[in-house]
Amino acid sequence: MASISSLLSPPNNLLYNPTKPLISLPPKLHFQTPKKTHFQNLPSFTFLPLILSPKRSQVLFAVAEETQVDVSSEAARKLYIGNIPRTVDNAELTRIVEEHGAVEKAEVMYDKFSGRSRRFAFAIMKTVEDANAVVEKLNGTEIGGREIKVNITEKPLSTVESSLLQVEESQFVDSPHKVYVGNLAKTVTTEILEKYFSEKGKVLSAKVSRVPGTSKSSGFGFVTFSSDEDVETAITSFNNTLLEGQRIRVNKA
Repeated sequence: MASISSLLSPPNNLLYNPTKPLISLPPKLHFQTPKKTHFQNLPSFTFLPLILSPKRSQVLFAVAEETQVDVSSEAARKLYIGNIPRTVDNAELTRIVEEHGAVEKAEVMYDKFSGRSRRFAFAIMKTVEDANAVVEKLNGTEIGGREIKVNITEKPLSTVESSLLQVEESQFVDSPHKVYVGNLAKTVTTEILEKYFSEKGKVLSAKVSRVPGTSKSSGFGFVTFSSDEDVETAITSFNNTLLEGQRIRVNKA
């Protein structure tokens, strides 16, 4: 039978030992490679970035070229008609154009705030021959005392160029306080236009109009402001001034 003293005395392994911690550390963990399962028998997949080989690129390029020369496409039959009088509406434009070819659609562009004509329009002809005939007969002629410009819109832009122009268009902030800027040099960009008009006031936004479907300047643009006072200042300060070597026209849009 154990003595009382032995019962009251703690075991040797519980006595304080300054060389050993009172709390023992957990044992080290050992990781083993999991055993092979039936899931590991599945085929492995490798993910690579999509890179077209030169041979594949040539095929795509050939398709693009073929699309661009498709004479039946809308781009080859679409006309830009610029510098038209504000009094010309869709019906009158159709009547003028159809004297020289069959028209599918003719549409005058209007400002969404003022409702006034923006002095240009588009017409889609039935055939390429009709489009060419209208350009030949109407380009440089006068309507209502104004010499109009008629040309076929250029071949479609590449996807990258189109995306960049869409971004530029989406960044434009429209406003009822707006000026029309005409007779722009082809070298004038949206950035140049905005910087030029910012010299005399706070510009809300600016853009150079493009021939639809192309990066080609239409020769005019718009600048928006926050007030009518800024509009009047812009007209007084910049109308008939030189920008990129050409005298620009500035008036209320």
